[in-house]
Amino acid sequence: MTRSSYFFSVAFVILLMSQLFMAYRTSNIETPIYDVVKSFENFEIRSYDAMVVAQTEMKSSAYEESSSMGFRTIADYIFGGNKDNQQIAMTSPVIMEMGEESSMSFVMPKEHAIENLPEPNSKQVELVQLQPKTYAVLEFTGYANDKKIEKHSKRLLQFLKAENLNPIGNMKYLGYNPPWQVLGRKNEIAVEVLYSKP
Repeated sequence: MTRSSYFFSVAFVILLMSQLFMAYRTSNIETPIYDVVKSFENFEIRSYDAMVVAQTEMKSSAYEESSSMGFRTIADYIFGGNKDNQQIAMTSPVIMEMGEESSMSFVMPKEHAIENLPEPNSKQVELVQLQPKTYAVLEFTGYANDKKIEKHSKRLLQFLKAENLNPIGNMKYLGYNPPWQVLGRKNEIAVEVLYSKP
């Protein structure tokens, strides 16, 4: 084995191990509590508990155009950009509501009630209490972009139509991984539905 191929092999192993470690860490980040009400072949119905989110409105519903700015705005809040200079743990997923009035939200850790969270320094960040809701959710892998989000949103709507389920409100994109994570990427498309167990 030549020196260059040896170093290439070592670098590859280090990169692979770092990606596996990152995937492991991501899988252990706090996520919202939900129950799977029903699993279909291509999607599932989930009942989510109430949750508190830090939310910012965005001028565009295009993922590639708005996601970075929305992420930075809310990340500043949880990294100490608040009246108490308090750092708040990052959770997963980051939620982007798609539509004419789009928004991005970080779910606050379960330990924080809305009345105990520090006031944001930025007027662009709002703390919102979300009530329990039921969503239809479809998962896809890899890196997300506007084309993929549109494709899987249409797929979910087709699946709902086939099951005589009506969507309520806008589609939501849920992203679970940092951009530098390559392996084990997880994305979801979700939309609220009315669903009762037969």
